[in-house]
Amino acid sequence: MGMESSAEAPQPVRAVLGAVGGWIERLGRIWVEGQIAELSRRGRMAYITLRDPVANVSVRVVCQRSVLDAQSPPPEAGARVVVHAKPDFYEVRGTFSLRALEIRHVGLGELLARLEQLRRTLTAEGLFDAARKRPLPFLPNTVGLVCGRDSAAERDVLENGRRRWPAVRFEVRPVAVQGDRAVREVTEALKELDAHPDVDVIVIARGGGSLEDLLPFSDEALVRAVAAAGTPVVSAIGHEQDAPLLDHVADVRASTPTDAAKRTVPDVGEQAQIIRELRDRARRVITGSLQREAAWLEGIRSRPALASPVREVDRLTEQVLELRDRARRSLTVSLDRAGDGLAHTRARLHALSPATTLARGYAIVRRDDGSVVRSAQETAPGETVSVRLAEGSVTAIVDGVRTDESEE
Repeated sequence: MGMESSAEAPQPVRAVLGAVGGWIERLGRIWVEGQIAELSRRGRMAYITLRDPVANVSVRVVCQRSVLDAQSPPPEAGARVVVHAKPDFYEVRGTFSLRALEIRHVGLGELLARLEQLRRTLTAEGLFDAARKRPLPFLPNTVGLVCGRDSAAERDVLENGRRRWPAVRFEVRPVAVQGDRAVREVTEALKELDAHPDVDVIVIARGGGSLEDLLPFSDEALVRAVAAAGTPVVSAIGHEQDAPLLDHVADVRASTPTDAAKRTVPDVGEQAQIIRELRDRARRVITGSLQREAAWLEGIRSRPALASPVREVDRLTEQVLELRDRARRSLTVSLDRAGDGLAHTRARLHALSPATTLARGYAIVRRDDGSVVRSAQETAPGETVSVRLAEGSVTAIVDGVRTDESEE
């Protein structure tokens, strides 16, 4: 319940602090997990700053040294612990702390179980999907490197990268790669390099270590920062058997810092060899094409039509002349046959012509009306008739009619 107060009847500080202390007192004992950020021993007491790596908040923990030393080995800065504590409020200073009754190391099995649970959660969110991973640039302008100060990982990346491509540039950000400061410093360096306009790829590297040493690289805050980065990230944490969550969210996972240098920086010798091979292959292709075209052209040139054009013209001229002669002979034969047929027709017509009959001594007798007299009985004495002869005609008067045929 709230304390009754007003501007005219305010509560004194001691009452407010007493009420706060009473409320906190009612919270009871609680188990708290975190990472030891700071640890100091003063006489019989130990003072700890317990940090939440994800939310980046901390709380003060006070305990007897005997509580801290009860663990073997005693926890040190950077260790993950579980604290059984009672909330405490110091009214004189108005400060909140936890009074530790028991401190335990987080066991390896428990750590692995929590990491597995975190991995499943992030996988379900799609942070590890292959579809969201970006390809590395072929030739980065500048490589950002996050690593321990003067570490072997830094030397491996720099030496191998410059050996492969001497002109490559590096932006190095030395950070703590283990302990309570590692997550914060690595995350800040990552964001700084991601905002750098010249950095095309970022390498996060450190050498091998125990599971506890590599825990910062499985921190949820760091994993989400890598997922949100706009620059491709290469993870080179530990050795081949090490697999922090950073390896799953990074765009490329390198087995070692040396492997990271090989993946991010192309080898100038290898690229020159590839260029030579491609150049030789292109030369062979072009040479082969030119040879095929030259052979085709030579074959075309060897054809009679191109080898001796006049000969082809002469051949065609001979064909034309031959066709002309054949046409002429065919026409002549046709005309001769037509002439013979016409002569035969003329002979038949001549044989059947009345004129031919008249030429043999016959005549054609016609009346005045032009009708032909076919029988002597068709005429009468005194009738005038016209007699057509082979040459000319005469007019006669019928003197008499005889029907006998004794005389021709």
